Amino acid sequence: MAELRSRRSNLAVPGSNPRFLEKAKGLPADQVFLDLEDACAPLAKPGARKNIVAALNEGGWGEKIRVVRVNDWTTEWTYRDVIEVVEGAGAELDCLMLPKVVDAAQVRALDLLLTQVEKANGLSVGRIGIEAQIENAQGLINVNEIAGASDRIETIVFGPADFMASINMKSLVVGALHPDYPGDPFHHILMTILMAARARGVQAIDGPFLQVRDVDGFREVAKRSAVLGFDGKWVLHPGQIEAANEVYAPSQEDYDHAELILDAYEWSTSEAGGAKGSAMLGDEMIDEASRKMALVVAGKGRAAGLTRTSSFTPPEG
Repeated sequence: MAELRSRRSNLAVPGSNPRFLEKAKGLPADQVFLDLEDACAPLAKPGARKNIVAALNEGGWGEKIRVVRVNDWTTEWTYRDVIEVVEGAGAELDCLMLPKVVDAAQVRALDLLLTQVEKANGLSVGRIGIEAQIENAQGLINVNEIAGASDRIETIVFGPADFMASINMKSLVVGALHPDYPGDPFHHILMTILMAARARGVQAIDGPFLQVRDVDGFREVAKRSAVLGFDGKWVLHPGQIEAANEVYAPSQEDYDHAELILDAYEWSTSEAGGAKGSAMLGDEMIDEASRKMALVVAGKGRAAGLTRTSSFTPPEG
C-alpha cells in the first residue's frame, strides 16, 4: 500500500524532448511523469525511451517522485516501454503510470511483467509502484476493482480529454466548466474516482487544465477537486506548478489548527487531562471524529513540508 507522499503538482514531461527533461529537474513539482504516450509521436517513442533512461540515470531530480507513463495495453509499444525503462533505470524509478485502464486484469498484467523484470535484474520486487489512469466509461465503471488490483497501486488518476471523448461530451475545453451546464459536469466522475482511491487507501490525482497560460482558471478548477479531497493535479506548464502546490496543501492557519486539535485531543484523553472523550479547544468542542479530520489536514501539511507556528498549552485546573 502506498505511503503518503506529496503529489500536489504532477508535471508532464515529453520523453522525446531532452531539453524539457533536463529543465524539469529544477522545477518545484512534487512529481514528474516522463511521458512515452500522448506526448510522443509513434516514430519518436523508441528514442524517447532512451532519453528517459538517460535522464533518470543522470540524477538531479531531488526529492521528486519519478514516474514514467508507458503506452496502454492496446498498443504495440507497452511491453518494450516497461522492459527498456525498468531494465535501464529501474533503480531510479518510483512508479509506472498505465493509461487508459479499463479493468483490473490490465493492472495485474503490468504487475506481473514488472515482477519478472525486477527479478531478472536484481531489483527489489514490488518497490516500483503503479499509477492507474481512468480515461473512459469502462474504466470508471470498473474503478473499484482497478484500485484493488495490485498492492503496487499508489494513485488513481483522472484523464479528462479521452474521457470526454469516450462519453461523447459536447465540449472541446478540457478541465473547465461548460457554460451550458449549471453545475460541474465532472463531479460524479471525480467523486467516483476519489471513493475508489480512498477505499483502498491510495491517492487520487485530478487531470490537466489545457489552457496553460490561464493560471487563474487553473487555480479555480483545481480548487474544485482539492475541496473534495484530491491529493493533486497534473500540470502541463511550469506556470501551473506554484498554483497546484498552493491549492492542494492546507493553509498555514488550517495546518496549525489541525496540529492543535491533535495535541488537545491527546492531552484530554490522557490521565493528566482526565481521560475524557472530548475536550474544548477555545470555543470548539473536539472529539474522536475531530481527531480523524485533523489527521488528514495535518498529514497533508507535513507531506507538503509545512512547519508549525503555534503550540498547544494544556488548560489550567
